[in-house]
Amino acid sequence: MSNKRNESGRKLARALRLSRRALLGSAAAIAGLAVARKAPFIGNAEAATPTLRLLMWQPYAIKETVDAFEGSFKAKFSPTFFDGNSEAFNKMKVGGTKDFDIVQGDGFWPRLYFRQGLTQGVDFAKIPNMAGVFQDFLPPNFPLLADETGATNVAAPNCWGGYGITVNKARIPDSDIGSISLLLNEKYKGHISTNARFEENIALMGILAATNLGTVGAERPDGKPFNPYNLTDAELDETKRLLIAQKKLLLTRYQDYDALDRLMRGGSVWAAPEFSETYRHLIVLRREGKLDFDVGHVLRPKEGGLGWVDTWMISADADSERVELAHHWMNEFLRKDNYVRVVRSTGYGGTVDVRDLMTADEIELYFQNRSAEASQLHMFDQPSSPEKWERIWSDVEAS
Repeated sequence: MSNKRNESGRKLARALRLSRRALLGSAAAIAGLAVARKAPFIGNAEAATPTLRLLMWQPYAIKETVDAFEGSFKAKFSPTFFDGNSEAFNKMKVGGTKDFDIVQGDGFWPRLYFRQGLTQGVDFAKIPNMAGVFQDFLPPNFPLLADETGATNVAAPNCWGGYGITVNKARIPDSDIGSISLLLNEKYKGHISTNARFEENIALMGILAATNLGTVGAERPDGKPFNPYNLTDAELDETKRLLIAQKKLLLTRYQDYDALDRLMRGGSVWAAPEFSETYRHLIVLRREGKLDFDVGHVLRPKEGGLGWVDTWMISADADSERVELAHHWMNEFLRKDNYVRVVRSTGYGGTVDVRDLMTADEIELYFQNRSAEASQLHMFDQPSSPEKWERIWSDVEAS
């Protein structure tokens, strides 16, 4: 294996530890970086330099990308980092539209921002590099980039990923792989793990619960398609039952990806739902001869799966100069030679088709041939009733 690929593997391993989806431990580091870059002092000599103020996830503030943008547009890049969608949304609601020109979000959040009047439309005509984005990540195939009417584009796509099931294929045969029910299979008692966050646990098991009840395709009380973040009381009851049954089979609930990596490398855990990060790390180790078993990743179980697409949005109060600058940033970010760097740096899946710039191994690793699966995933959302979800999780934990 070449030095270049070894370096790519090391970069990936480092990137996985920086992920905003790491469950614990990253928040402090991100907060520190935010302090360092937030609200820089602008002296008189710099007053004429346009500044693009971003509320964003830290992994996308890539030095080479920022340097190229600042050099090309004689502008200053001023990011403030956040750890979760709710945090960013709350910042924007309490005056952030005047403090930031761009905000990031995923799943259903861009529609919520726009509906609340916190963001304005994005003009795809001003982002020529959208031409390189997979059609699976553009309206109408991926409708969440537009408002509910489809009349206004509300966000530009970035990276994507899923909450799939990573499997030790030496321990679990193909016949048992492909369904969420793997996480309830008695044969693998003591070798299953899930994360410690209740939202993903309830939403994923909610898909199986609705499948069991036959309500996934039925008419919904809200008149909308099935959404695992908006479960009926009957579906929530079935979800709780399944989660209580699953609890008896779990070895542990992992707190972060370092822990899950160790559990899977050591052979203690054979199956675990996760954000594809441990899977990618294990694949790199396998290719380097440092892992003695093959791993698989079920991105979309047969019942359905969870996913996310990160996006860029423009603040409602951004003036015309900053709106133009925001479009320039999105366009430069989606440029293929930059975007391949983004994917390699973050370790996320890419919405831009950069297969001609990647090795065959990288194409597989970063799901460049799996874009069609992304548009079929249920995108992350807010629970329709946080109080009910928290109560169900308390009952599961107490069982």
